[in-house]
Amino acid sequence: MPTEDGPRNTVLIVDDSPDGLQILNEVLKRQYDVRLARSGEQALQAALQKPRPDAILLDIMMPGMDGYEVCSRLKANDATRDIPVIFITAKIDIDDAQRGFDLGGADYITKPILPPVVLARISTHISLKLAREFMKGKTWV
Repeated sequence: MPTEDGPRNTVLIVDDSPDGLQILNEVLKRQYDVRLARSGEQALQAALQKPRPDAILLDIMMPGMDGYEVCSRLKANDATRDIPVIFITAKIDIDDAQRGFDLGGADYITKPILPPVVLARISTHISLKLAREFMKGKTWV
Protein backbone atom coordinates (compact mmCIF):
# COMPACT_ATOMS: atom_id res chain seq x y z
CA MET A 1 0.00 0.00 0.00
CA PRO A 2 1.20 3.54 -0.51
CA THR A 3 3.14 4.96 2.38
CA GLU A 4 4.29 8.44 3.26
CA ASP A 5 7.94 7.39 3.33
CA GLY A 6 8.18 4.46 0.96
CA PRO A 7 7.56 3.87 -2.72
CA ARG A 8 4.00 3.81 -3.97
CA ASN A 9 2.43 0.81 -5.61
CA THR A 10 2.24 0.84 -9.40
CA VAL A 11 -0.95 0.29 -11.38
CA LEU A 12 -0.94 -0.31 -15.13
CA ILE A 13 -4.06 0.94 -16.92
CA VAL A 14 -4.75 -0.56 -20.35
CA ASP A 15 -7.48 0.99 -22.48
CA ASP A 16 -7.61 1.96 -26.15
CA SER A 17 -9.86 4.90 -25.28
CA PRO A 18 -8.04 8.13 -24.35
CA ASP A 19 -11.08 9.11 -22.27
CA GLY A 20 -10.98 5.81 -20.40
CA LEU A 21 -7.28 6.23 -19.67
CA GLN A 22 -7.77 9.81 -18.50
CA ILE A 23 -10.67 8.99 -16.17
CA LEU A 24 -8.88 6.07 -14.53
CA ASN A 25 -5.63 8.03 -14.29
CA GLU A 26 -7.45 10.85 -12.48
CA VAL A 27 -9.01 8.39 -10.03
CA LEU A 28 -5.73 6.60 -9.26
CA LYS A 29 -2.89 9.12 -9.53
CA ARG A 30 -3.21 10.48 -6.00
CA GLN A 31 -2.62 7.06 -4.44
CA TYR A 32 -0.60 5.11 -6.99
CA ASP A 33 2.13 5.44 -9.55
CA VAL A 34 0.23 5.00 -12.78
CA ARG A 35 1.51 3.55 -16.04
CA LEU A 36 -0.65 3.80 -19.18
CA ALA A 37 -0.96 1.58 -22.25
CA ARG A 38 -3.27 2.03 -25.24
CA SER A 39 -2.98 -1.45 -26.77
CA GLY A 40 -2.42 -5.04 -25.84
CA GLU A 41 1.11 -4.96 -27.24
CA GLN A 42 1.97 -1.87 -25.16
CA ALA A 43 0.43 -3.52 -22.10
CA LEU A 44 2.66 -6.58 -22.39
CA GLN A 45 5.76 -4.38 -22.69
CA ALA A 46 4.70 -2.09 -19.83
CA ALA A 47 4.00 -5.06 -17.55
CA LEU A 48 7.62 -6.17 -17.92
CA GLN A 49 9.10 -2.79 -17.02
CA LYS A 50 10.52 -2.41 -13.53
CA PRO A 51 9.06 -1.87 -11.12
CA ARG A 52 6.50 -4.40 -12.25
CA PRO A 53 2.90 -3.28 -11.78
CA ASP A 54 1.22 -4.33 -8.56
CA ALA A 55 -2.12 -4.49 -10.39
CA ILE A 56 -3.37 -4.15 -13.96
CA LEU A 57 -6.68 -2.59 -14.99
CA LEU A 58 -7.42 -4.10 -18.38
CA ASP A 59 -10.09 -3.16 -20.89
CA ILE A 60 -11.51 -6.19 -22.69
CA MET A 61 -12.66 -4.62 -25.95
CA MET A 62 -9.60 -3.34 -27.80
CA PRO A 63 -8.68 -3.56 -31.48
CA GLY A 64 -6.00 -6.06 -32.37
CA MET A 65 -5.14 -7.95 -29.21
CA ASP A 66 -8.15 -7.89 -26.88
CA GLY A 67 -7.98 -7.94 -23.10
CA TYR A 68 -8.59 -11.68 -22.91
CA GLU A 69 -5.51 -12.36 -25.05
CA VAL A 70 -3.45 -9.88 -23.00
CA CYS A 71 -4.48 -11.59 -19.77
CA SER A 72 -3.72 -15.02 -21.20
CA ARG A 73 -0.21 -13.90 -22.21
CA LEU A 74 0.42 -12.22 -18.85
CA LYS A 75 -0.56 -15.37 -16.99
CA ALA A 76 1.65 -17.52 -19.25
CA ASN A 77 4.75 -15.44 -18.41
CA ASP A 78 6.58 -16.23 -15.15
CA ALA A 79 7.52 -12.55 -14.75
CA THR A 80 3.90 -11.32 -14.85
CA ARG A 81 1.70 -14.25 -13.85
CA ASP A 82 1.24 -13.10 -10.24
CA ILE A 83 0.10 -9.57 -11.09
CA PRO A 84 -3.64 -9.28 -10.42
CA VAL A 85 -5.60 -8.40 -13.55
CA ILE A 86 -8.84 -6.51 -13.05
CA PHE A 87 -10.96 -6.37 -16.17
CA ILE A 88 -12.73 -3.09 -16.89
CA THR A 89 -15.40 -3.28 -19.54
CA ALA A 90 -18.81 -2.22 -20.75
CA LYS A 91 -19.60 -5.90 -21.38
CA ILE A 92 -21.93 -7.17 -18.69
CA ASP A 93 -22.63 -10.69 -19.94
CA ILE A 94 -22.01 -13.48 -17.40
CA ASP A 95 -20.15 -15.51 -20.03
CA ASP A 96 -17.72 -12.63 -20.60
CA ALA A 97 -17.04 -12.38 -16.88
CA GLN A 98 -16.58 -16.16 -16.60
CA ARG A 99 -14.14 -16.15 -19.52
CA GLY A 100 -12.08 -13.44 -17.80
CA PHE A 101 -11.95 -15.41 -14.55
CA ASP A 102 -11.09 -18.62 -16.40
CA LEU A 103 -8.10 -16.86 -17.99
CA GLY A 104 -6.80 -15.79 -14.58
CA GLY A 105 -8.48 -12.43 -14.07
CA ALA A 106 -8.81 -11.45 -10.41
CA ASP A 107 -11.83 -9.17 -10.70
CA TYR A 108 -14.28 -7.56 -13.10
CA ILE A 109 -15.52 -3.94 -13.04
CA THR A 110 -18.17 -2.63 -15.41
CA LYS A 111 -18.24 0.78 -17.05
CA PRO A 112 -19.16 3.43 -16.30
CA ILE A 113 -16.77 3.07 -13.39
CA LEU A 114 -17.48 4.17 -9.84
CA PRO A 115 -14.25 5.63 -8.40
CA PRO A 116 -14.75 4.26 -4.86
CA VAL A 117 -15.31 0.76 -6.28
CA VAL A 118 -12.19 0.95 -8.45
CA LEU A 119 -10.07 2.21 -5.54
CA ALA A 120 -11.40 -0.44 -3.17
CA ARG A 121 -10.84 -3.30 -5.58
CA ILE A 122 -7.33 -2.19 -6.47
CA SER A 123 -6.46 -1.79 -2.80
CA THR A 124 -7.84 -5.25 -2.01
CA HIS A 125 -6.00 -7.00 -4.83
CA ILE A 126 -2.71 -5.28 -4.13
CA SER A 127 -3.03 -6.23 -0.44
CA LEU A 128 -3.70 -9.84 -1.41
CA LYS A 129 -0.73 -9.85 -3.80
CA LEU A 130 1.59 -8.45 -1.13
CA ALA A 131 0.33 -11.01 1.40
CA ARG A 132 0.97 -13.86 -1.06
CA GLU A 133 4.49 -12.52 -1.71
CA PHE A 134 5.11 -12.30 2.05
CA MET A 135 3.89 -15.86 2.60
CA LYS A 136 6.11 -17.20 -0.21
CA GLY A 137 9.11 -15.77 1.61
CA LYS A 138 8.26 -17.41 4.93
CA THR A 139 9.92 -20.59 6.10
CA TRP A 140 7.56 -22.83 8.03
CA VAL A 141 8.93 -24.89 10.92
